Amino acid sequence: MALRHQKFLVGAALASSALLSTAASAQVAPDHCIVVCQSASFYANYSGGPIGFKRTLYYGDKVGHTRGAHPVYNGWAASFDYGPNDWGYILYGCLGGWGSW
Repeated sequence: MALRHQKFLVGAALASSALLSTAASAQVAPDHCIVVCQSASFYANYSGGPIGFKRTLYYGDKVGHTRGAHPVYNGWAASFDYGPNDWGYILYGCLGGWGSW
């Protein structure tokens, strides 16, 4: 009985540490950058391709993306739009001016 209880505690500890490390990485603040394309589509999600068109962003719009921490799928970067304060996906090539504001 004691061995079974120890196995449960070890499993619970491993699951807790995995959950905490995932939550910590998901809360990385985005690096400030701007849209450097004339216009760029901003989508709600990415699942094999961008889905759920939200709006068009334009040159100079303030966005955020932390390279190496936020995902990029086939050139589509998870980004934060500081205008309405929400997350979405934009073409990575349309991000630039890192740390410019």
